[in-house]
Amino acid sequence: MNNILTNEEIQQLRAETRGTAKTIHFNNAGSSLPPDVVVDTITDYLHYEALNGGYETEYTYREELENTYSLIARLINSRKDEVAVVENASIGWWLAFNGIDFKPGDEIITCEMEYVSNLIGLLHAQKTWGVEFKVIPNDKNGYFPSDQFEAAIGPKTKLIAVTHIPSSAGGMIPVIEIGKIARKHNILYLLDACQSAGHIPLDVQQIGCDMMAVTGRKYLRAPRGTGFLYVRKEIQDKLKLFFMDGFTTQWVTETDFKPRDDARRFEVYEKSRALTLGVGKAVEYALNIGVDRIWQRIQYLAGLLREKLNVIAGITVHDFGDQLCGIVTFSVEGMTAADVKNKLAEKHINISVAKAVSTLIYMNKNHLGDIARSSVHYYNTEEEIEILCGALREIIN
Repeated sequence: MNNILTNEEIQQLRAETRGTAKTIHFNNAGSSLPPDVVVDTITDYLHYEALNGGYETEYTYREELENTYSLIARLINSRKDEVAVVENASIGWWLAFNGIDFKPGDEIITCEMEYVSNLIGLLHAQKTWGVEFKVIPNDKNGYFPSDQFEAAIGPKTKLIAVTHIPSSAGGMIPVIEIGKIARKHNILYLLDACQSAGHIPLDVQQIGCDMMAVTGRKYLRAPRGTGFLYVRKEIQDKLKLFFMDGFTTQWVTETDFKPRDDARRFEVYEKSRALTLGVGKAVEYALNIGVDRIWQRIQYLAGLLREKLNVIAGITVHDFGDQLCGIVTFSVEGMTAADVKNKLAEKHINISVAKAVSTLIYMNKNHLGDIARSSVHYYNTEEEIEILCGALREIIN
């Protein structure tokens, strides 16, 4: 398969996404436009359920539902029994994080890009269990200082928790390099890959993480209210369980119970089967295209957008680092990010506001408030980038 998505393929992919005919969508880091097949998969299931009953429909679709786990395992190169389907990345991250047996004085090492929900988790652990956390900042060029990161590890370091691709910046964290450090020192490694899945190839074996939380709605193009959690088989028994029901257990007696012997112990029984089927179809769609090809296309479009924004007077692009992703952040002189977003929305162009609180440590360090965020996906086009830049020129003038 050719690594470059051809114009014919892009047009076909756009034809398979109803939303591209109506909207120029540059808010893929918030929630991508889903492929038609994902929407149809969900609605077909719900229609069948309405006619035949919930339990009966689940039984009819049992093989397709089970295949969702196999597809996710293929996407991240894990075992199927290391995958739990959950409602979102925050649920997955908190299940993993709070499953760790923290003791007073334990240390966590994180990065300046950590997402707000995760930062709240770190602060909660500090207040509740007396756990300390260290933040390793990027250098002045936006590069991640691996030597400083490793030097920060001490005898009480219990966990490394980092976000691969931040919510409010175009930079990335070298997760494979961090994984090597984690394995070298035998430290648990929790990765937030919320913006990564469907955006960049992910291989948990290569990354070396013990746990990874992912959402469905962003670059995977799955429905909202979907996500998954990867937990390496060897550590599943080491994590405490917080939600338990008859599904999460392997057997129950009147006096005891035993958890399941796979990652589905971190799920609960009652959740949307239609959405589970939808996330599976979205993963299958990405696999059929090839995530390496998706990543190549995203890098090209993001680079083109940054190049064009950089020459528009009054616009400052904020992304820096040795590797940049599909998120492009910028400010327009004299305008709030919300105003820029709203004015573009009037022209049927979707962008988002990267809120300062979303990556508070990074934003405070770089003296940034809320900024505009445009995030490209493979179904975006060069023409849409031209339209966006033209609209920004009009707004500025």
